[in-house]
Order: sequence, then structure tokens, then C-alpha cells
Amino acid sequence: MAFSGKYELESQENYVEFLEAVGLQNAKTDHKVVTEVLQDGNNFTWTQTIPNWTWSNKFIVGQECELATMTGSKFKAPVTMEGGKISVQFPQYHFTAEIVDDKLVMTCVTPGEKGVTFKRINKRI
Repeated sequence: MAFSGKYELESQENYVEFLEAVGLQNAKTDHKVVTEVLQDGNNFTWTQTIPNWTWSNKFIVGQECELATMTGSKFKAPVTMEGGKISVQFPQYHFTAEIVDDKLVMTCVTPGEKGVTFKRINKRI
């Protein structure tokens, strides 16, 4: 499945609950996040942007990669893809991304009994 493209936030579920669960409630924004994905085979550059903030990671599917959290902390994790779905275990949540009906669907799930499932649906622009 080809991920390359530029996407704009269309809808989201449990945004505020997710920010609270990962301790980023001050990061709440009403701006529409733009996600740009550059894919060359298994090599990806994944960038999310709002005014005055950009978060970008480069990774290779099938390898352990050095990545950054939303706050800039570095960590290492394997990046996998199964059935067209990218999967990465971030320090505070599990991230997946897939293309569904030409839309980029990203899901972040925090662990535990009171885990939060945050879902973003992004349309191609």
C-alpha cells in the first residue's frame, strides 16, 4: 500500500483523552494537523505540521530505528508492517497507520486497564 502523499486532519476520536494520558494536555491545538509521508520502498519520512511546530521521523520498515517522540525525546524501536499497516511501539503508546479508502488512518493506544485509543482520519490534499 502506497503511503506517499500529503494529508489533512478530517476527524479524530479521543484527542483530549490521549493528550491527558501521555501528559501533553498543554499541547492541545485547534489547528488541523498536516501529515506528509514520503515513501521509497521501505524507507519513510513521516512529518506532522501545525503552525509553529513540526515533528518528523525517518525510518525503515523491518529495522530498529532511532525515532523521536512528539516532545523530541529520542528512542529506538523496530518498525514493522503487516497487511499494509505500519506499527511502532512508542514509549507511552502503540502507533499504527494504514491507508483505508485513500485516507490515512492513524491510531495510538495507551496501555493498561484505562488505556485510551486515539484515532485520526486524514484526507489526501
